Amino acid sequence: MLIKDPWAQLRDFTKARIALGRVGHSLPTPEWLDFQLAHAKARDAVHRPIDLRRFDSLNPVLLRSRAPDRTTYLRRPDLGRRLAPDSAELLMPGKSDAVIVIADGLSAAAVEREAFPLIQVIRSQLPRWDFAPICVVQQGRVAIADEIGEIVGARMSVILIGERPGLSSPESMGVYLTWAPRIGRTDAERNCISNIHGGGLSTDVAGQRTVQLMQAARERKLTGVALPLLAAP
Repeated sequence: MLIKDPWAQLRDFTKARIALGRVGHSLPTPEWLDFQLAHAKARDAVHRPIDLRRFDSLNPVLLRSRAPDRTTYLRRPDLGRRLAPDSAELLMPGKSDAVIVIADGLSAAAVEREAFPLIQVIRSQLPRWDFAPICVVQQGRVAIADEIGEIVGARMSVILIGERPGLSSPESMGVYLTWAPRIGRTDAERNCISNIHGGGLSTDVAGQRTVQLMQAARERKLTGVALPLLAAP
């Protein structure tokens, strides 16, 4: 016998798995199957490789981390934070206001879908900024942008990366900004905008927020917990 949850109406306002009802001590079959499907999508998102062809129009520098394959990447986060030596040699030292890095992270599908429109917002709002060539990194973690920014001489690094999939959002992207990037920066020295996907924060809003933070970071010459909170656009 299916017993409905009296809070079922709350499901009209959230994708969270609440008020699913029960049959005896178990979930109803449709809800259980839906959970299994969501879990499979999350696993697929973590393991699927990035399609580099999706970024051809950006003319990026293609890089890879020290993690030689996906299995190693998932087991050794530290290797995803550093460039492979032959990739580091592809970067040209110089000076720029910022470098934009795209990394697969834990959801390649997220950056394939969300990165390009967000970059368009950034570039259109900051036409006078000098950007280093865009970099696309395979098997990359957030901190890999520290090394990239340090090598290319960027005053700021902005990394767009696939976030850890949830059971309702397997294709979510995050943006991390770091002023004066260099190896050894901590998460407290970054700012993050997360939950960028079709059912979360839109690329337009996320792009505007990113631009706000980039402008504030350049003005104050810092990012992270020391950067005052900004009003949402």
